[in-house]
Amino acid sequence: MANNKSAKKRIEIAERNRLINKSYKSTVRTLTKKTLENCQKYKKDPTEDNKNLVKISLNNVFSLIDKAVKKNVLHKNNGANKKSKINNFVKTTFTAK
Repeated sequence: MANNKSAKKRIEIAERNRLINKSYKSTVRTLTKKTLENCQKYKKDPTEDNKNLVKISLNNVFSLIDKAVKKNVLHKNNGANKKSKINNFVKTTFTAK
């Protein structure tokens, strides 16, 4: 346990930041899953509506990953790897017929 005021404050700040980081990471995972689900939906029924749904969800997840990298929640290489994996999956979805 912390003995002085500054150490106690650092513990509180670290906990606050941990919760914020946790929410970012959780949302990135959720949006990634939604994008992959939309890709599966597009594979089953390749319509323009489903294609737009995939593109919108892809933009949302890319945006959130970039924000997480900017706020140092994710390392830049980790963010790039996540974006690359998602993008490759979407590319194969659109090209496979």
